[in-house]
Amino acid sequence: MKLNRLSKLTIGILVCLGVLHSCKEDSKPWVSLIEENSIDGWSILGGNATYEVEDGIITGTTVADTPNTFLTTNEMYGDFIFEIEVKVDPVVNSGIQIRSNSFPYYRNGRVHGYQVEIDPSDRAWSGGIYDEARRGWLNTLENSEEAHKAFKQNEWNHYRIEAIGDNIKTWINGVPTAYLIDDKTASGFIGLQVHSIGDNMDMLGKTVQWKNARILTENLSEYSRESPLEPVITKNNLTYQEKNDGWQMLWDGKTTNGWRGAKLDEFPSQGWSIENGELIVAETGGAESTAGGDIVTTENYSDFELQVDFKLTPGANSGIKYYVDTELNKGPGSSIGLEYQILDDELHPDAKLGAQEGSRTVVSLYDLIQADPNKPINPVGDWNTAYIKSIGNHVEHWLNGVKVLEYERGSEEFLKLVSESKYAIWPNFGLLDEGQILLQDHGDKVWFRNIKVRVPN
Repeated sequence: MKLNRLSKLTIGILVCLGVLHSCKEDSKPWVSLIEENSIDGWSILGGNATYEVEDGIITGTTVADTPNTFLTTNEMYGDFIFEIEVKVDPVVNSGIQIRSNSFPYYRNGRVHGYQVEIDPSDRAWSGGIYDEARRGWLNTLENSEEAHKAFKQNEWNHYRIEAIGDNIKTWINGVPTAYLIDDKTASGFIGLQVHSIGDNMDMLGKTVQWKNARILTENLSEYSRESPLEPVITKNNLTYQEKNDGWQMLWDGKTTNGWRGAKLDEFPSQGWSIENGELIVAETGGAESTAGGDIVTTENYSDFELQVDFKLTPGANSGIKYYVDTELNKGPGSSIGLEYQILDDELHPDAKLGAQEGSRTVVSLYDLIQADPNKPINPVGDWNTAYIKSIGNHVEHWLNGVKVLEYERGSEEFLKLVSESKYAIWPNFGLLDEGQILLQDHGDKVWFRNIKVRVPN
């Protein structure tokens, strides 16, 4: 069959475009992460599953009675575009860790961080985003039929992952599968997971394979792709896992609903502001409750779990109080309650004061019990996550996923500490059956967000 001149021209243009696209692709500064017959540059963390590499293909094999195992890059990556091909036995769940870490103080070194799912089961959430050993599911695929069909059983599947700033996007075989906006972790290693099989001998010896792993870390805006998906935003929202676990937002990120001044019937007209989904205490000179004053919940809480993200300025002082009764102190100063201390230990003099040594340092039970000095505090200017759990009389303070102190309200030891502290003048201090939750105005600029509570049924 003869081609007319126009057809030849069209074919020529298409060929040229194809060549240009190929040249552009080849010109990208990709860095290969898998060598032909070596796993140099990688380390095994977690369990005892095995990894072998041959002809550029890494094969991970399941082993009984061992935790999740990860082959992790020795290099840490912040912003990047990562591509890899994966083939997995249809009965094996797996994942690709990104921006993940292993610290001795966090669950004995357990690998934790974002995981892009490899899920050949009928659920078909491959490409979804899970937070390994932390918050659980963040971006599921339960309402995305097209994404469900992207992963091909018993075939090589091409994964593309973009992590740029707080945006994480995923594709499988060119199909967009997840789009998450979350800033919990800015950098970490990449890891290839062999999932634990416990003592299920039917799963013994099953494999996951990876090849053609490559990464971009420069000029990412030039190579990033748009995603048509509606992003899942975690800031001031409950995650999928939190909804299932019964958490509720204690602040909506936009209004003052649910909060009032500790000594007012309404929210303070000064000293506090809401900007970019963050609740901000103004800098007014460092005095206690002299500007807008403390704010408290309009509801009382008995047994509860509380999560709050906070961020400090240099030298700042603040706190989260609980079991507060605003009727106890109508005079100057802050309302009375048990306090999770928020402080810049390096610059604020309070860190060296207190009835008990160290009892006014960050995360301590203010003036009563010192938090573990080895607490995992992030630098001033970075976000930290406070978690307080109070069930019955047992109370725990956590910081960034690590428990740093616990105590029993009303115990002999507790009562003795109170008697030796600044709280000795308040009868039955810390023994209320219920009370309000308070965020403190201490005249220093402090930010709060992601304020969540869970109350036992």
